[in-house]
Amino acid sequence: MKRLAYASPVNPAPSGISDYSEELLPYLGMYADITLYVEDGLHPTNPRLAQHFEIRPVSRLERDHRRRPFDAIIYHMGNSPAHLGIWRALQRTPGIVVLHDFVLHHFMLQEMVAMRGQIDRYRAEMRRRYGDEGAHVAELMLRGRFPEAAFDFPFCEDVLECATGVLAHSRYVLDRVTALKPELATALVPMGVPLPPLIPRHKARERLGLPQDALILASFGHINPYKRLEPALRAFRDLRSVRSDAHYLLVGSISPNYDARSVVERLGLTEAVTITGYVPRAAFEDYVAAADICLNLRHPTAGETSASLLRLLGAGRPTLVTATGAFAELPPGVAAQVDPDGSESDLILAYCRLLADRPDVAAAMGAAAREYVARYHTLEGAARAYVKFLARHCGWGDVRPLRETPLWNAEAETTIGVSPHTALSAQLAHQSAAPCAPAPPTSPLVQTVAAALVDLGMTDDDRNVLEAVARALAEVQAPGG
Repeated sequence: MKRLAYASPVNPAPSGISDYSEELLPYLGMYADITLYVEDGLHPTNPRLAQHFEIRPVSRLERDHRRRPFDAIIYHMGNSPAHLGIWRALQRTPGIVVLHDFVLHHFMLQEMVAMRGQIDRYRAEMRRRYGDEGAHVAELMLRGRFPEAAFDFPFCEDVLECATGVLAHSRYVLDRVTALKPELATALVPMGVPLPPLIPRHKARERLGLPQDALILASFGHINPYKRLEPALRAFRDLRSVRSDAHYLLVGSISPNYDARSVVERLGLTEAVTITGYVPRAAFEDYVAAADICLNLRHPTAGETSASLLRLLGAGRPTLVTATGAFAELPPGVAAQVDPDGSESDLILAYCRLLADRPDVAAAMGAAAREYVARYHTLEGAARAYVKFLARHCGWGDVRPLRETPLWNAEAETTIGVSPHTALSAQLAHQSAAPCAPAPPTSPLVQTVAAALVDLGMTDDDRNVLEAVARALAEVQAPGG
């Protein structure tokens, strides 16, 4: 039996890759004996993981591999602080990297500056790698400004130097990896997702209290400046001139660095737009089913393949995407592609009017989307693609499944747990309450602080930080404070 070390975020780490790995692992576990490596101090919330895998702190990987070498090591790298321990382990013990984002600039800024205080090193590296333009962007980033130009400087070169091979979910990422390091072994693997249930629209709307006859548009996921909200809302405002019953749902948390509500108010759409905040999984699926048209727009891109988009497509919803990066690789008819240029709002409006006026076109697009996910993005297919690369790259030979079925049925249960924003809000509200008193209702201030901590990569395991923040909140919120 082949032994595989698998280093990845898992819940409650605030990363979509946590959900990704928890859905993939039961299928990959059909082929190898897996030891799961997680950030030091993180306690996985999914009980299935401890039932089926040995779980170790990622700081121990180097020592474990030296004492009893693994047949392969897989590291998951993405553009968020949830990968700090994984990156440090990769530097000590090279292995195969699953590169979820080609652009790792924001991660490296966090690692060098916020975690190590290496401001001069960050400045020097940006100038050395990218010249005067890179140096200029570095100064903006250090001042707390995050320009779109930051996405032009990927800062992934060090990760590629440590990688013995790279797996990615798009040709977009692999082509850029090959341009930087042509000798590196690479492979394209599908992103597997459980096929969502088909929920009748009228039942979903009934449960959510939404009008049955309204035209409902919806966007899902964390709302930040790159989700193209303003051009989408301008198109929606024009759509309402011919469809006064149209309503727009924004389902998900809002970045503390982006005032989405003021954008809605400025465009005069307060009564026509609902921002739900975080919703539990069952409600999320109902919102997807209730929508006539979904918008999954983002630009610029870090090269990511969106699991949330695949879930929308898998649910059979007609969806608009930005024609950039990995999203441009979707086959014709699966999604409507919107160019991120001066025509953006006009294209969004035209697509929405077409899909609203032609239910047959909308139904055909939704059916094609679901068929695409069911055929090309299965969890079984993703696991087989991993193993095929390992067999070729690591000399595993002909690898056959050790088990006939997955370790557990990821199709029948979700690994998406409590929102990290919600979890930290509850934790801070409890810790900032007076001794021996019940925790107060979570205030907007606590929610904002929790969201900012999540964006910095904090979890409820960061006890010292949370206790210090809670003490400060208690002082601010105290009478007369």
